[in-house]
Amino acid sequence: MCAIVGIYGNDNAARLASLALFSMQHRGQEATGISSSCEGKIYTKKNSGLVSEVFTDEALKYLKGDMAIGHNRYSTAGSDSILDAQPVFAKYSLGEISIVHNGNLINKEEVRQELIDNGAIFQTGMDTENLIHLIAKCKEGRLRDRITSALEKTIGAYCFIIQSRNKQFVIRDRYGIRPLSLGKLKTGGYIVASETCAFELVDAEFVRDINPGEMLIFSKKAEPESIQLFEPEFRPCAFEYVYFARPDSEIDGKNVYNTRENMGKALAQNDKSNNIKADMVIPVPDSGVPAALGYAQESGIDFKYGIIRNHYVGRTFIEPTQEMRNMKVKMKLSPMRSLIKGKSLLVIDDSIVRGTTSKRIVRMLKEAGAKEVHFRVASPEIKFPNFYGIDTPSKEELISHRMTKDEICEYIEADSLEYLSIDDLVSSIGNGRNYALESFDGDYFVTK
Repeated sequence: MCAIVGIYGNDNAARLASLALFSMQHRGQEATGISSSCEGKIYTKKNSGLVSEVFTDEALKYLKGDMAIGHNRYSTAGSDSILDAQPVFAKYSLGEISIVHNGNLINKEEVRQELIDNGAIFQTGMDTENLIHLIAKCKEGRLRDRITSALEKTIGAYCFIIQSRNKQFVIRDRYGIRPLSLGKLKTGGYIVASETCAFELVDAEFVRDINPGEMLIFSKKAEPESIQLFEPEFRPCAFEYVYFARPDSEIDGKNVYNTRENMGKALAQNDKSNNIKADMVIPVPDSGVPAALGYAQESGIDFKYGIIRNHYVGRTFIEPTQEMRNMKVKMKLSPMRSLIKGKSLLVIDDSIVRGTTSKRIVRMLKEAGAKEVHFRVASPEIKFPNFYGIDTPSKEELISHRMTKDEICEYIEADSLEYLSIDDLVSSIGNGRNYALESFDGDYFVTK
């Protein structure tokens, strides 16, 4: 669930890329990087930390040129080493190349071993580096043909932006699992980004989403060239709408805020038969807010900010260790004691993954004086690991794989617990489309 961006044809390419990455900081906080290209040479700056920390004025002055690609890292493959930060840069027979990647390649180990057996030397633990070697070893004369050949050996979820000395190549996998959109900069040139929220900050106009299986080529031509590499089998990731995307983004034509509000309304409709006598609906901020508003509208129960978030603390789910996640919860969330004391609460969160955060929230609210805490989840039970870019690598980490709903309710110390059904999730986002739901139903559909 990393963030990627490409800027082409603008003299402030690196600065615009840094602004776009800043607006997509929620998609990854471990490391960030940018490669620019100027007069046949690629310049790269990357480091661990946040965008605002890494891209100082001095760093941006170094990143010269009218084209740049950038990346915010949220690790799913490899370690948290700076070696695994992107972009990945290399020199090869056609010159210099730099790559950014959002997604996860499920055949990475087989491809890597074959490359090693044939003499390749790897510098990182990232699946992204596979593509560099596949491109470098290909004998085709044009980079576009080498990219196509490499992708034919690549299985998984991916959005790639590949930068040479004077071109950019943008590719989205045939399923369109990870989001990617094209915009036109009002100051000249184009932007491609994981989320449309990046367009507002850089003053760009949304053009369209990159099609599943499409490759866009940016060159000195007036318009980007589009090539349909693979037959589309569109399966956008439902978890983008549940948690990862920013509420003001449009993901494949669907407004994220509206879909989350619909999820809350569906929860409330299903809750009518439970006859819960709650005094207020409170969200787990920030991703639970739209669903909580939808629940309050549908149920007629007052919406209140019973939990206050410290916005100087990052997202807990994407922290790499459980110890860090636990500490972040305490630093990030604080109960409104005077508001919730003696009250029965309906608490709305976007999801339960490991269960530890939910347990801490319920305990925090009860220690602050809440009489009852009824926990509602605006997504289905996450029972299966995701291999397409979400950091849930084993079933053992998923509480819904190990426990029944009643057991989870007891574990998190809630007075009641309800989830959204898969059917209600799909209808909340929008019927008429097949979504990637593998975390909920175990359908691992990516096979080629």
